[in-house]
Amino acid sequence: MVKLRSQRYGSKQRPFYRFVATDSRNPRDGRYIEIVGTYNPLTSPAEVKFEEEKVLNWLSKGALPTDTVKNFLKDAGIWKKFVDSKNSK
Repeated sequence: MVKLRSQRYGSKQRPFYRFVATDSRNPRDGRYIEIVGTYNPLTSPAEVKFEEEKVLNWLSKGALPTDTVKNFLKDAGIWKKFVDSKNSK
């Protein structure tokens, strides 16, 4: 099963995250299929970027986002686009 989840990068006390599509059996910071976005909590305000086409493509293929990633997708408005496109079919 493919999941959309975050991977932690950066040094101690300086986190940086990537949102990736990965097999759910892989470890948190392990192998991934594709990078779909980034999150930098150190900037003010926190910087969240998604590659919308890639995210929607993975969601349409059945990838499940973790709760944290789902909240970021809702804030970015991508989750609503996905639900609307799913309901219109």
